[in-house]
Amino acid sequence: MKKILLLSFLGLGCFSSAIAQNSTPPVTTSDVQEVKSDYKPVRFLFGGAFEFGGDEVAKVYFTNGQDQSVRAGQGVSIAIGAEYQFKNVEQLLLRATIGYKYVTTQADNAHIRLTRVPMHFTANWMATEKLRFGAGIVTHRAINFNADGIGDNISIKPATGTVFEVAYSGIGLSYTAMKYKDQTNFSYSANAIGVTITGVLPRRN
Repeated sequence: MKKILLLSFLGLGCFSSAIAQNSTPPVTTSDVQEVKSDYKPVRFLFGGAFEFGGDEVAKVYFTNGQDQSVRAGQGVSIAIGAEYQFKNVEQLLLRATIGYKYVTTQADNAHIRLTRVPMHFTANWMATEKLRFGAGIVTHRAINFNADGIGDNISIKPATGTVFEVAYSGIGLSYTAMKYKDQTNFSYSANAIGVTITGVLPRRN
């Protein structure tokens, strides 16, 4: 009788373990691949800035007696690029953008403008989910002042400087330290303080 009861208990144990094994779904290769696919280190980056400052490149005089200065650091810019987020250090972001920076005057009879192509390469640290600190290198290419026949055009050599930024929820303040040199080697301070707006796609979780 004892042998029969012992065998019955053993049979129930084997049956319950078999049920437990069948109730736990096995981990498949597709599950592992799905977890890996959630990590997307590269995102599309877009942004813009309103910047002020720098030395006077030119001054425009109007017939009403007023005048307007065109400054080396001044301008509105738009940019696109990419953001890279490290998997093991999610707070660290690398950003690279290329854009177009433009400033004009109030003149009605001439399209006077200062244009350049800025490129930014920065390292950024997310102190919180929304607070970001950034620093890096900025270079300006194709820097040209066009007087549209009213005065002399100025061609400025490519320039490189440093940029610092603090931003909260995509809106930030930046400071750029840079110096321009024209074709006669005359120097202009292109230092600028700016208000920046940036975003990424897809958005970070």
